[in-house]
Amino acid sequence: MARKRSHPSSGSSSRPRFWGRHAVAAALDNPERRVRRAWTTHEAAGFMNFPADVPVTMADVADLGRLVPSDAPHQGVVIEVDPLEDIWLGDILADAADRSILLVLDQVTDPHNVGAIFRSAAAFGAIGIVTQDRHSPTEGGVLAKAASGALETIPWVRVVNLARALEEIAERGFWRIGLSGEANTDLKNALGPPRVALVLGAEGPGMRANTRDHTDALARLPISQAIDSLNVSNAAAIALYAASIA
Repeated sequence: MARKRSHPSSGSSSRPRFWGRHAVAAALDNPERRVRRAWTTHEAAGFMNFPADVPVTMADVADLGRLVPSDAPHQGVVIEVDPLEDIWLGDILADAADRSILLVLDQVTDPHNVGAIFRSAAAFGAIGIVTQDRHSPTEGGVLAKAASGALETIPWVRVVNLARALEEIAERGFWRIGLSGEANTDLKNALGPPRVALVLGAEGPGMRANTRDHTDALARLPISQAIDSLNVSNAAAIALYAASIA
């Protein structure tokens, strides 16, 4: 008897799986995204605009649950996609307006946090997110779900050397502000130039020393003494808001 072909619950790095209606709808609407196949319930199919060339398999909720990590909120739809083409830092810097916000993440590896940061970046008009390729999550379903569609709209630049990237960012007229709870200056006082790059490190260790050395200023968020620090995605959202109204 022929053995059924198994389907790894999260796809692969070469073809990740996305789930959730916002993440899937955004991927389907992105002309740069190649969607290879889809699985959906009859109910969810009514909300999706599947292209004619995408093979669609009708499935029940239990079947979909086996295509994604345990307890993942698939909302009745799963797709398998090709990763997006690489984006070069020089390209987004060349297209930056006189007033622009760029995010730089130093070893922020949790896909839930990075996805939430993508969502905030889209909400506050950031021109892109820069990470180091060896110390950032892959383009996968957990990140896409947390980003709620923003993975398809915010350019994601993955670089080999973050310090060198920060040098290039400065050469294009960006004022580089590193977020640190130990800084003496509040963020609102560190802002000024219309082009700003907000640099955030991982929770706990924060920015690495070499990353700090490639910032123009260090600043903190003025939170109360009732709590030591904020989740990095919350800090990013507040910093983006402050930069957007400065």
